[in-house]
Amino acid sequence: MNWDQVEGNWKQLKGKVRQQWGKLTDDQFEQIKGNREMLSGKLQELYGISKEEAEKQIESFSRDSTWH
Repeated sequence: MNWDQVEGNWKQLKGKVRQQWGKLTDDQFEQIKGNREMLSGKLQELYGISKEEAEKQIESFSRDSTWH
């Protein structure tokens, strides 16, 4: 699934996103609304990781065949 599809199915993917990144609150989830840059920023902030690591995790998540 490409990121456009993730963004379009953001609400349906809430459980999988939560499973992957449990520190995201409901408010943060609603703010992100599938926006990759916002997700990256929140992951950096919440998990204390670099932008590169956040992008790596997001890319891995978007390629994960178990959620499409």
